[in-house]
Formats: sequence, C-alpha cells, structure tokens
Amino acid sequence: MSNGLENIVAAHTVLSHVDGAAGRLIICGHSLDELAGRTSFEQMAGRMLGGFLPDWPTPDAVPAALAAARCDLFETIVQTASLPLRLGPVELVRALTALIPDGESVETALKLLAAPAVFTPAVLRLRAGLDPIAPDATLSQAADTLRMLTGTTPGPQQAAALDTYLVTVADHGLNASTFAARVVASTRAGLVSAVLAGISALKGPLHGGAPGPVIDMLDAIGSAQNARPWLEAALDRGDRLMGFGHRIYRVRDPRADALKGAIRELGAETGRLVLAEAVEQAALAILRERKPDRTLETNVEFYTALLLEALGFPPEAFTCVFALGRTTGWLAHAREQIAGGKLVRPQSVYVGPRPQAAA
Repeated sequence: MSNGLENIVAAHTVLSHVDGAAGRLIICGHSLDELAGRTSFEQMAGRMLGGFLPDWPTPDAVPAALAAARCDLFETIVQTASLPLRLGPVELVRALTALIPDGESVETALKLLAAPAVFTPAVLRLRAGLDPIAPDATLSQAADTLRMLTGTTPGPQQAAALDTYLVTVADHGLNASTFAARVVASTRAGLVSAVLAGISALKGPLHGGAPGPVIDMLDAIGSAQNARPWLEAALDRGDRLMGFGHRIYRVRDPRADALKGAIRELGAETGRLVLAEAVEQAALAILRERKPDRTLETNVEFYTALLLEALGFPPEAFTCVFALGRTTGWLAHAREQIAGGKLVRPQSVYVGPRPQAAA
C-alpha cells in the first residue's frame, strides 16, 4: 500500500514515459527534443489519437476537421450559452465543455480538442466586456486561438511558440489529471466526462494551477538585484518557490528547456527574460545551499508562465491553456483505457474503529 499511489503501476501505456532520473520525456516513441518546435498541435493529436480512433482523419485532413469543430462550438455553444461571468476562466471553460454531447466518437474527440481553443478566448473577452471572436477556419489551431484572443492574426513566431507549448504539455505519464480521466473513461461515461475530470484535477494548485503564481513572484521580486534576498525571505517564511522542484524529475525538467527555447525564438521582452534568468539562478543556488539532500531544479511551470504571458494570456487563464495542450493526452489515455476494457477499481485498507465483539 502506498499513500498517493506513488510507485504503484496502474496502467500499461504506449503514450508516454517520464524518466525522472535522466530528465527525459518520451511521447509515442519520440523524445521531447524531437517533438518540441518541430511538431504542430494537429500533428501531435494525430500521433497520439490516430491509433485509438480507426476513423481518425488523415494527417492532411486534421486541420480542416479541427477548424470545423471550432466553428461548430462557437455557433452552437459560445453564441447561445448564458454564462455566470463571476466565475473564473477555468470554471467557465469547464462549464462550456460540459455542454458538448457526450460520447466516444471521433466527432466528440475533435470537439473536445477544439473546445479550450474556442472557449478560453471567448470567456476572457466576455469577462473584459468584449465580444467573442468567431474562429477562422483557414488558420491552425494555435494561430486561431491567438487570433480569437487578441483580434489580430498572429505572426508565425507567435503561432509556433504556442504550438511548442501545446506539444510540450500534451502528455506526461500518469499524472493526477490523466489518471482521473482514465478512471472516468473506464466506467464508459464518455470522453466529455473523462475530459471534465481532467480539467477538474488540473485546476488544483498542486497540479496545473501553479504557473500563474510564478508571474506574481517575478512581479514581487522586481529586479535581478532583489532576487536573492526576496527568495531567502520567502524560504524563511516556509513558502514554496513556484516553478522549482518536481515530484518525478530528479534533474532538470526537460519541458523547461523546451519552453525557454521557444521564448528565445519568440523574441519575448528582454527585460522580463533577464529577470527570470536571474531569479532562476538565485533560486537554484539557494535551494542547493539549503536543501543539499534534495534535487530541486526548474520545472515546466517557470517558463510556462513567461511564454504564456508573452503571448497575451493573463495568469488566471494559464490553466486553461495547459488544458488546451493536455486534452490531447487525456483523450488518448481515455481511449487506451476503454480499449483495455477494465474498470479501474483499486482496493483500500480500512484503519478505522472495529465494532465491539459480541459478549
């Protein structure tokens, strides 16, 4: 028995492998280095889902199929739904996703892949008092997401940077949200239900909710000179340094390097990157000094925050963009679980009081 199921094998999968000791991520037989910056969202979706959905579109047809799904969701859900805008972006995206008819078909999968791309910009604009922008079926998913957010068609560098992010976070072993999606899928509740479980788990600050606080930390530090004293004071208070350390990786998170490279390609604002690098160097030095028995390196959250901020997403929407990438993995794991046909039903050990023995 292991609390948190740590080191318990719960599935055999062909989808991804996290080598924490070597700092290596393999997705569908390819290392992250081979995929990030070289693979589009559409290609990644086909790579992960094609083997589990026999009628998945051909590679050339995936962009048009996803674009059609985006347009359908905008017309049937965004333009008709009544939203309680007092809720945050994650809650609103989850509520809109729940309006998609459940099922296990290719059509359902395509709509779920398209959903965060359409719903995230729409709810952000509505909360800002602006009208949602309809999808453009001629654009890629990444480019169209940014256009629906800002109202301006992005340049190739911006679209490529978002593609890199979405591919980088597409799958990462049996993490909390992916396991939640597999459990729900195993009941044959449907792909929408499985993805909703994934979104709900991703919302938690111990899983997908941490990139936003990285921006708060950088804003509070303010300058490279203030990095070390601010970080030391935070640790003295018992605070966690956001963007550092990972439950699996014992060396640097490879996704952090992929996203740092994407930021450089994007030509993001130099001052922000200089500050972030100074904070990273100071944090790693302090962590080595204070916790010499633990390996705490930069994780994906740190450079996720910088990249998504540079692309125009507010921190409160970072988890929604994470979901845009991770839905690919949730769906693939859900279909893999369904193919296995086994209901997930672990055992528990009762440690409560026992009834009194009869006299």
